[in-house]
Amino acid sequence: MGIIKKLGLKFSWLKKLFKKKKAKIGIYGPPNAGKTTLANRIVRDWTGDAMGSVSHIPHETRRARRREDVTITSNGSSVTLDIIDTPGIATKIDFHDFMAFGLPEDESKRRAKEATEGVMESVKWLEDLDGVILVMDATEDPYTQVNVVIIGNFEARKLPILIAANKIDLPNSSPARIHSAFPQHPLVPISALEGKNIDLLYKEIAEHFG
Repeated sequence: MGIIKKLGLKFSWLKKLFKKKKAKIGIYGPPNAGKTTLANRIVRDWTGDAMGSVSHIPHETRRARRREDVTITSNGSSVTLDIIDTPGIATKIDFHDFMAFGLPEDESKRRAKEATEGVMESVKWLEDLDGVILVMDATEDPYTQVNVVIIGNFEARKLPILIAANKIDLPNSSPARIHSAFPQHPLVPISALEGKNIDLLYKEIAEHFG
């Protein structure tokens, strides 16, 4: 909770932007930031199912996945969400990147093609969302071309953004660095893998979406 108070997080934006009983939320971010891990955490906690598989190889998720009617309850409040787990956003996808992980050339080219199509699908989904959870790796430099392009796209569409600074379970993580790079958007430091601060995330979602 200390880092949350330190960053001066405010969630009043949720009250104004999600007045419907049901909200359609997209989970976005660069490859391997932990998008599917977070989607799996949310869906598993509230339905007992999983959203999709995860891998150390980038672009494991190459098609958007949608899970409807995920009801989150916290402190007597509840809200129902449609959650869309999207492929990782990248400005360039090279099949050689997959070969570096030991995949054969034909498999690497197939994955690169599917990942490129997945990025286009992710952008198309933005036309039908109520808000975005942007998952960023808190161990990486946040001020990258990919992150700037992603946030710029969201802002151009006037979509509300909640940044999930993921991987705070790792010793070199720095959510404050992400907050400094993008102070115009609210941020929650989390570990999707270990569940750190996930209860806080559920509490804020249930109170302000319900």
